[in-house]
Amino acid sequence: MKKFLIILVFSLAFQSCGIYSFTGADIDYSKTKTFQVNYFQNNAQIIEPGIAREFTQDLQEILLNQTSLDLVTNNGDLTYEGEIIEYYIAPITATAQNTAAENRLTITVNVRFFNKNDEEKGFEQRFSFYRDFPGQQIPTGSALDDILEEIFERITQDIFNKSLANW
Repeated sequence: MKKFLIILVFSLAFQSCGIYSFTGADIDYSKTKTFQVNYFQNNAQIIEPGIAREFTQDLQEILLNQTSLDLVTNNGDLTYEGEIIEYYIAPITATAQNTAAENRLTITVNVRFFNKNDEEKGFEQRFSFYRDFPGQQIPTGSALDDILEEIFERITQDIFNKSLANW
């Protein structure tokens, strides 16, 4: 009898849990199989070469890593498109000599998301993040790569959460 109760409790507990995703993705895989990420053009006033391609690839990677969806080049069940609309560096603190003690690189991306299977989940929204760095540092090479990696990681995760996570 005791064994029966334990089995009953566990079966009810697991039955009520349903499907759980460790990434928080809320995807009906019976209807949604594919996604596409169109190239995010850099329309910011300052053009940093390569960031449009890098951002597009980073968004593709997070979707591949956190879902079981297949990446396609057209006719995806989910479609992401948009453009980089802001890329700027601004001083945020100054020294006594009126030079920047610290600067901030800010990137803003405008995203349009379409879900063929549930059009109400579609949206258009801006996502932005920044990273501060020392005023004497010029963000080039590996220093710029590190800054962009952090900014893009945050923006792509925010896009994922908005479009697919039920948070």
